Amino acid sequence: MGGSAVIVIDMINTYDHADADLLLPSAEKAVPAVVRLLETARGQGVPVIYVNDNFGEWRSHHGEILRTALSGDHAHLVEPVQPDENSLFVVKARHSIFYETPLAYLLGQLDVRHVVLCGQVTEQCILYSALDAHIRHLDVSVPRDAVAHIHQDLADAALRMMRRNMGAEIVTVDTVRF
Repeated sequence: MGGSAVIVIDMINTYDHADADLLLPSAEKAVPAVVRLLETARGQGVPVIYVNDNFGEWRSHHGEILRTALSGDHAHLVEPVQPDENSLFVVKARHSIFYETPLAYLLGQLDVRHVVLCGQVTEQCILYSALDAHIRHLDVSVPRDAVAHIHQDLADAALRMMRRNMGAEIVTVDTVRF
């Protein structure tokens, strides 16, 4: 059947980009839920995979992306959710976690058939990643309290689309099943 993995999307972030001021309040609310999700997953031995933008820095690697985010003005949002020594890390360039990345191969190697998506931005990267997971025949869960948005109305619509059009399970961190 295959197991589950938690995928943390774009949480290693400097918040030095367009729309950051709109994203920050939602990210502040989502971080504690992401922390709980990570603690639960790690406690149950569920793989945690970070998939993160490289912000156009094509010479950067995951360690550099993390160091840059931790040295920024919003390190308090990054520090609690940073990867641990067992976490895996995939760098992406565009919205979907699958677009031009080795993620599908990695999930196959781990025998993952169910992904739990958390992070940001609900109406962009989370939505597009859920669609790409769906077309790869993966089961998708999205804990609504562990995703951050720029526009609440679009995030609500995105969650409805994920549930209706992609069969995603929209849950909370406390009710997610691995």
